[in-house]
Amino acid sequence: MPTLSKQALQQYLRDQFGPEAMLLSCEVIGKASSKGEQKRYGYGTPVKLTFRVGRRQQSAVLETMRPGPFGHEHMADRAQAMLWDYDSYGRLPRHVKTLDVGVFDERQRLRSVADAREFFVVNEWAAGASYHLDLDRLAKGKALRPLDRQRTIALAGYLARIHATKRKDADLYKRRLRELLGHGECIMGLTDSYPKKYDFITSDLLRTIEDACNQWRWRLHDKAGRLSQVHGDFHPYNVLFEKGTDFSVLDRSRGEWGEPADDVTAMTINYLLSSLIRWGKLRGPFEVLFRLFWDTYLEASGDTGVTGAAAPFFAFRGLVVASPVWYPKLSIDVRRRLFRFIENVLDVPRFDPNRVNEYCE
Repeated sequence: MPTLSKQALQQYLRDQFGPEAMLLSCEVIGKASSKGEQKRYGYGTPVKLTFRVGRRQQSAVLETMRPGPFGHEHMADRAQAMLWDYDSYGRLPRHVKTLDVGVFDERQRLRSVADAREFFVVNEWAAGASYHLDLDRLAKGKALRPLDRQRTIALAGYLARIHATKRKDADLYKRRLRELLGHGECIMGLTDSYPKKYDFITSDLLRTIEDACNQWRWRLHDKAGRLSQVHGDFHPYNVLFEKGTDFSVLDRSRGEWGEPADDVTAMTINYLLSSLIRWGKLRGPFEVLFRLFWDTYLEASGDTGVTGAAAPFFAFRGLVVASPVWYPKLSIDVRRRLFRFIENVLDVPRFDPNRVNEYCE
């Protein structure tokens, strides 16, 4: 993120919210704690702005995206993401709302697009605790609470509801499948980010996974009737629980419409990851939540086809959580089991939620 002066932020707030706007504080949101004990990489550093307009005090989050290897090398790449965020966040139920999108100019002023050097987006501040904290608590041996089950049911039910909104657009469904492989943030961007050799992870292994995912792309190619409203990055770090089962979601990504399996696999692989770290297999509270999520989603959505579409999306999410860039502290054994899971899921015609431990062997 460009260096921000309080004077520049103050002027921006006055331009955006009127001459009475007054900046009270600005602070970087703590990334180490928000990412949990394992996840480390991120696309940017959000800043919480607290300000007053007249007698009303409010907060917002200013976000940028840093240059990087996941399809974010050019300013235009990052601008595309910021503009899409601003346009789409408000159309997804429970998502935090955007307030503005703008640019920094070469003098670090926040202003018109014509002088752009970098883009930013400003979102409403959402209260609550990241869902990954619930998983961290269980990973430390704490007991499974009724609330843990209730939250899993709420999350699976939420996906079933948003996925019920469909769109007829065969070309768009094909594009989303194509992006699953070729987008800088997805499979090929991830495989390119791995070291040339990392213990058992070799270029040949990564290329084999890419090839298998492309075969899956062609199997799903004509299933355009599955195109649905999606979040696109539905993992625990993008869910904030405030009280009970009341939650908000953050940072939907890459497209308003896509394959429902993307959202389901994004969340459920985190139950598997946490369990592998703790026990080396899916067991205990994480097995309960994994199966409860899938059972709830399948019953609520009636979508029996999601298990036949899950494989390449599990491969994508598996490449994320097994990555030494994104999760540098994982043991080799956990990474090995994740890669076995990826390979075995890609090798069967339909994912079976009851066979997860077999897939990891």
